[in-house]
Amino acid sequence: MKKIDVKVRLEKDASLPAYATDGAAGMDVRAIESGEIKKNEIKLVRTGIFLEIPEGYEAQIRPRSGLALKHGITVLNSPGTIDSDYRGEICLILANFGKEDFVFQKGERLAQIIFSEVVKAEFVLTDQLGKTDRNEGGFGHSGRN
Repeated sequence: MKKIDVKVRLEKDASLPAYATDGAAGMDVRAIESGEIKKNEIKLVRTGIFLEIPEGYEAQIRPRSGLALKHGITVLNSPGTIDSDYRGEICLILANFGKEDFVFQKGERLAQIIFSEVVKAEFVLTDQLGKTDRNEGGFGHSGRN
């Protein structure tokens, strides 16, 4: 398993993201404030976390499966990408697709953060692409089952 050092600055009362178990891929991210996300509402939730991600890496903000299943809470732009040159506060764009308003407390785990290596692509212009069995088939082309 590869490890990287990520510099972090925390506002007063913010919590450092942490792995919940030894096998966890993502670290839980906690809210720095209490609040409410009404059903069918989108809300920006502050974390009080500021990162310096090493060049060649990104951070991704993802939903927590338990909140998604039990309350319909998800990260709207999942995964939310945090570039290595961003130095602002990490905020969560959360959406409530549940049947009830969702109240959260300061310090509650609302999302998770994962770090990944970035591969930069260079486009090569061409007049023709290679053929495959699938070719242009998409959007359910292989059937439902």
